[in-house]
Amino acid sequence: MFGRKKQNQLPPTELPPHDGQHPRVAPRSPSEAIKPMAAPPPPPRLRRERGGLLSVVSGLLTLIIALAIGSVVGFTLIEREVTAKGPLQNDKVVLIPRNTGTSEIADILKEEGVINQPLLFEAYALINRQRGQLKAGEFQFKAGASIQDTIDTLAQGKAILHSVTIPEGLTSEQIVARLYENDILSGEIAETPREGALLPDTYKFERGTTRQQIVNTMQSAQRQALAQIWQRRSPELPIKSAQELVILASVVEKETGRADERTRVAGVFINRLMRRMKLQSDPTIVYGLVGGKGTLGRGIMKNEIESPTPYNTYVIEGLPPGPIANPGRAALEAVANPSRTKDLYFVADGTGGHTFAETLDQHQRNVTRWRQIEKSRAASDNGVDRADPDANAGPDAPQSDLRGTIDPTGGKGSLKPGARPRAFDASEGTDKDPLKNKTYDLNNPKNVPVLKQP
Repeated sequence: MFGRKKQNQLPPTELPPHDGQHPRVAPRSPSEAIKPMAAPPPPPRLRRERGGLLSVVSGLLTLIIALAIGSVVGFTLIEREVTAKGPLQNDKVVLIPRNTGTSEIADILKEEGVINQPLLFEAYALINRQRGQLKAGEFQFKAGASIQDTIDTLAQGKAILHSVTIPEGLTSEQIVARLYENDILSGEIAETPREGALLPDTYKFERGTTRQQIVNTMQSAQRQALAQIWQRRSPELPIKSAQELVILASVVEKETGRADERTRVAGVFINRLMRRMKLQSDPTIVYGLVGGKGTLGRGIMKNEIESPTPYNTYVIEGLPPGPIANPGRAALEAVANPSRTKDLYFVADGTGGHTFAETLDQHQRNVTRWRQIEKSRAASDNGVDRADPDANAGPDAPQSDLRGTIDPTGGKGSLKPGARPRAFDASEGTDKDPLKNKTYDLNNPKNVPVLKQP
């Protein structure tokens, strides 16, 4: 038993019988068993060749980035230059004419010493998209103004504004004459606007504005103001249209320049219209005689009071056919909403205002007081007493306002026997204006001067 070989011990070179299920693997030698096996090589990388379009796009991106960096650097340098202090030593006014291009503007500014780099001025205006926004006009540039400040001034339209003041109560012809007297305005006025179509006010404008533009602005302002005021009018007015409101407002404007009595004067005329009494306004006589010229420069004659012109409200009934001046907003407002009184008369009081009365007797006493003041002034001016201009006067002697001396029940405009008319300042606004000397308090009888009889 010890001499027999074990069946499972085979020679190293022999292979066990193949069982038909497992593959035969030859045994490795000892040296091969400890030799490491090499890792398989990695799969080959597939490289794509750059096409022509991709190369172009990459180049463009590189160029764009380079340009962007250059632009930032360049803009920083430009920004430093345009914000630097300019060469102007003192404030200066420069006129940029209309229809002037950017290059011409730059040249003008260089000639005037505002800037010293006209090309940089143009470039910066182009970069900031302000090239087409530079305005014409008269501009004031501050001392040391930079190019950026200069462009902002021109682009924002900070032009110097001038003004023209049109007082209330001027006729359209007088307003046109005043506009022609203004040397800063330019151009012609196509035609004299119709009476009452302009709104008196102070209007601001830039150099180069035409006179016709100012007229157009005044007409537009009048239409807007009238539309607003007409909507707010009192429903009790005996006024049929906005144009009638303008007509009566022009009469009120010429009768008084005092703001505190406009509504009361308007109330007198409204009361007269409602009672079908004649308005008897002196300024309407003057307008009927001289039209748009404005003033007579003297007193009204007796025959002129009785002359039946279309505007003579001592003769015609109701309103005149049109305005006698251009009323201001305050006069329009006064007529639209007049004072609610029973006043039918008023007369000058010597202070630039008027004394009002409800009855003819009260009015006659007020007229007498005014006549005393008038004669006292005449005596003071000449050193001697002046004869009453109504006494022993012929038909062409200067007469005065007859408002309130008409018998309201007569209906024919006849003078009340023994009536004393008041003086009317037909030379209002001229050097012959008599109402610019002394004033008297008519509320105190002691202060009313007594005329000494010759």
